[in-house]
Amino acid sequence: MPTPPPRSAPLRPALLPGLIGALGLVIGAVVPAWSDWIVSSYLTSILALIIVVFAAQGRQWLWIIPMFAVAVLWNPVYPFGFSGTLWAAAHILGAAAFLATGLLMRVPPQESAGRAA
Repeated sequence: MPTPPPRSAPLRPALLPGLIGALGLVIGAVVPAWSDWIVSSYLTSILALIIVVFAAQGRQWLWIIPMFAVAVLWNPVYPFGFSGTLWAAAHILGAAAFLATGLLMRVPPQESAGRAA
């Protein structure tokens, strides 16, 4: 009787983009008068949308909501005029959303199409 192949551990495709996005938002909160805020805005929005794609591909629908909200709030095309203490707190909450998504979103590994049964 052949033994079944070992089960692979779930993947965490959003871990690296989540860590980079959280780092970018924390830097944005610490340095609020940063002259290159547009770079931070692009970085945050693009990484959030990358995580949205990973979540949709892995059918992890719950994680799409906070990441899409981050992508909209930090979008560089039509920026909102937020500033002050509440905006700095939003940076910390956005960083927490990036970290939570990166650490907790797990996607089962996809089966190989060429594997014989």
